[in-house]
Amino acid sequence: MNKCKSGLFFVLPALIGTFVFIIIPIFCSFALSFADWDLLNEIKFAGLDNYKAVLFEKEFLHILLNTLVYAVSTTFFAVIIPLFIASILNSKIRASETFKTLYFLPFITPAVVIAIVWSWIFDPNIGLINSLFKTNLIWLFDTCLAMPVLIFVSVWRLIGYNVILFLAGFTSINQEIYEAAKIDGATDRNIFYEITLPLLKPTIYFVTLVTTISSFQVFDLIYVMTSGGPKGATDVIVYSVYKYAFEYFDIGKSCALAYILFVIILVLVLLQQKLSNRGKTYF
Repeated sequence: MNKCKSGLFFVLPALIGTFVFIIIPIFCSFALSFADWDLLNEIKFAGLDNYKAVLFEKEFLHILLNTLVYAVSTTFFAVIIPLFIASILNSKIRASETFKTLYFLPFITPAVVIAIVWSWIFDPNIGLINSLFKTNLIWLFDTCLAMPVLIFVSVWRLIGYNVILFLAGFTSINQEIYEAAKIDGATDRNIFYEITLPLLKPTIYFVTLVTTISSFQVFDLIYVMTSGGPKGATDVIVYSVYKYAFEYFDIGKSCALAYILFVIILVLVLLQQKLSNRGKTYF
């Protein structure tokens, strides 16, 4: 009994923090999604008006499309590239530990710092990219280039973390399977596509799921690098949640949009899970 009390004492700060900063805000924000409030005046019940207003606004489809383009592109490249990098590092090349550290550094660097540095690099006047390639492109101020730049920076930041996850997946594969395949005359290409990829399905699913969720929740890079511009080309759902709350002071619509995003992510997660279960392979 004393051990239970001691354990509860040590986890109590975490439980309090979770309750105060996560559980309570979830219920409060959900309640506010049905209210009309501008942070100053009295809270008024609005029913489903906030949800209807958000869903039928002209800008909603635009920001939803931007979010989907960003999330799908980032997830695709942030899964494929780390997978192949991890497969190379797993082959025990020289200085592999050094490469692992270098790849992981961007992920542990604060996103705001990364956004500021890459904003300088892509600056049209003093940027390294234009100087290096002798161009005059206005990367972050061009409606066609701003989103690809953000996707590139996001993928660059996520590569290291996903590489570590894939390397953990590689270590869980029984090496005897590889040895048996080599004895049977299988090539490295055959081993990768016929053995490694099927056995990595749980890891691939997990990495894809985590990357998708984080991509739909992007805010810091967009806030610092483009502020949703130019002309709304990089305006995504989470940034619009911020704008509704702290620029338009419409807390009800902000919370409603946040829960619409929650439903979108939930549907995508369930869809991914269904597709993953359908393609399960056991060895």
